Amino acid sequence: MARIAAIGEVMVELAPHPSTDAGDKDIMALGFAGDTFNTAIYMARTGIQTEYVTLLGDDPYSEKIFDLAKAENVGTSMMETMAGRLPGMYVIRNSPDGEREFYYWRKEARARELFAAKAHTENLINQLKECDYVYLSGITLAIISDHSRLVLLRFIKEYRAQGGTFCFDINYRPRLWDNDQTMAQYVMAEFMEHTDIALLTLDDEAMLWGDGSIDATIERYKNNGIKELVLKRGAEEVVAYVNGEKLRVPVSKVDGVVDTTGAGDSFNAGYLSARAQGFSYEDAARHGIHVASIVIRNRGAIVKKASFNGMYNGLN
Repeated sequence: MARIAAIGEVMVELAPHPSTDAGDKDIMALGFAGDTFNTAIYMARTGIQTEYVTLLGDDPYSEKIFDLAKAENVGTSMMETMAGRLPGMYVIRNSPDGEREFYYWRKEARARELFAAKAHTENLINQLKECDYVYLSGITLAIISDHSRLVLLRFIKEYRAQGGTFCFDINYRPRLWDNDQTMAQYVMAEFMEHTDIALLTLDDEAMLWGDGSIDATIERYKNNGIKELVLKRGAEEVVAYVNGEKLRVPVSKVDGVVDTTGAGDSFNAGYLSARAQGFSYEDAARHGIHVASIVIRNRGAIVKKASFNGMYNGLN
């Protein structure tokens, strides 16, 4: 069976929790999430051997993150702790117009030190080389240092030369780049030059590059040697560019949408899981759409396992 490693950050999440007797106090529900961590959990739920790569502290919340990963059958051998450190945190707030606002505390999060320390990095790279696929996002790149990005890029080049498959989602968040769009463009383009499977969102492309068309996106990357370029477009059809050909996969209307948080992460999980199991590009896109359709009908980026299992009908 194929083995996938996802690299990134897990954060403590505080989300509004309805209460009838809270008075003027905000009652918050405790959870854990992070874009590549969300994807790792859904990949594991859909039947692929999945590892997660991150750095955490030795606090009770880091321990809960470990417990969650284990409960979801996500491998933890590449999750490392350090005494006296903490994970990042964010708070979700519902604005008056019904939209969700996110406030982050992550500058001291240890995940920012991925690929920084020599001994840790050498051990981690040796483990990653044993995986068939490596997956990360632009959020992972945004939070680590310039030096760590260079180390990571050098590893990816070597990894691909040895037959590994690198999967990348730009997942552009301007604030994480201190609104330095030029730097974000440079880093993203550099990693896209060494990507096998690109899982992009057209809205992100529009924000990062100033254009949001399918053709402009394909033109930007078509000479990079990418084997599969997949464009997510919300409720509109998914477009894949493979072997010089555009493939279009319709997205069925989903009734009862509750929360679109994690839709892209879960699509990525469904797509990669299917491709790792030998399914076609079209069937992989359909599987990604199916997994995402479950997530958006439930609250939160990581929906309860029972809810997911009750709606998931597997690969067929």
